Amino acid sequence: MLIAHLNRQLREREAQALRRQRRIAGSPCAPHQRVSRDGQPARELLTFCSNDYLGLANHPALVEALADGARRFGAGSGASHLISGHSRAHAVLEEDLAAWLAPCVPQARALYFCTGYLANLALLTALGDASATIFADKLNHASLVDGALLAKAPLQRYAHRNLTVLASQLERCTTPIKLIVTDAVFSMDGDLAELPELLALAERFDAWLIVDDAHGFGVLGAQGRGSLSHFGLRSERLIYMGTLGKAAGLGGAFVAAHPTVIDWLVQTARPYIYTTAAPPALAHALRESLRLIGGKEGEQRRAQLQQLIQLMRTQLATLIETYPRLGWRLAESATAIQPLIVGDNATALALATALDAQNLWVPAIRPPTVPAGTARLRITLSAVHSESDVRRLIEGLSYATRDLSGALP
Repeated sequence: MLIAHLNRQLREREAQALRRQRRIAGSPCAPHQRVSRDGQPARELLTFCSNDYLGLANHPALVEALADGARRFGAGSGASHLISGHSRAHAVLEEDLAAWLAPCVPQARALYFCTGYLANLALLTALGDASATIFADKLNHASLVDGALLAKAPLQRYAHRNLTVLASQLERCTTPIKLIVTDAVFSMDGDLAELPELLALAERFDAWLIVDDAHGFGVLGAQGRGSLSHFGLRSERLIYMGTLGKAAGLGGAFVAAHPTVIDWLVQTARPYIYTTAAPPALAHALRESLRLIGGKEGEQRRAQLQQLIQLMRTQLATLIETYPRLGWRLAESATAIQPLIVGDNATALALATALDAQNLWVPAIRPPTVPAGTARLRITLSAVHSESDVRRLIEGLSYATRDLSGALP
């Protein structure tokens, strides 16, 4: 019965153009990557799908730092942090990350996690007890949604960036603890949360603001210090989660907050307590990543990324204007995430397939990752893309769009 039941549901997903497939990367993360799928020979694809925004994932300095960390600390941690897996490499990295966020979060301490998903589950389940209420943007990342659903606190969601509704919810709230939870950069739209206004609401209603900066850390703000720095924010009410597997080029995540918050996470956060610590070599290499992000090279890469973003937006806007009857739109994003919203699932898949035939890799994103009727191509840029890479993608999209438009009645 189980297998028949699952096969039936898989066929339903296929019919709705919702079935997902994996590819196998046979070379390092980079704009030009060897990729295979379904047992076919590997091809070199021009990719616009990674979150390696600064192009550090295959940086020689990080490759060497990771190897050096393995020579110093071995391959694995051997246990959870609270048993014997918390190495000197982890401890020093946490000190560096706390210093990194200190201009925005006074007295900040940091706690390193294996992934951003675990960090968000830890935050919301440990802080969201029965004495709290969680207020969450409806377009928050799945890890924040899952953390809120697992928490004991009641959950109130507000329409994307609708601070009027949020203010009304906060005003009516009677629990002693209020947790406002938001992405800083929304992962499927690329737009920024209104963090200054959210912090003002937190101060007005005696709430805490939890910020998931997975897509802002390393890219936004002075020296790439993230979205809080980008907006010039500073408050003890801020609880910050930063991901280290995107712009930082490696893996893991961290929470930076008031020391008492961090101590509470160490004592009670099950995704931290009951998970084997990440390899200390990774923590060792992340210190080199922070050096690159905050230095001259990081500044140059962020400047290059901004130039590519402007070029991409200009070219995509021209494409949309050329085919107005398709009803496509470009998300309002000033970040490396540049979604082309096409609407229905089949169209998004058809575009992705047409690009794949031209050795261009851009993923089609469909529900439930995005709301129904907003399927899209999620185009992401890296500082190590070139202008010719961007123009090649636009040419490929133009070719695919002409075919699609001509097939319409």
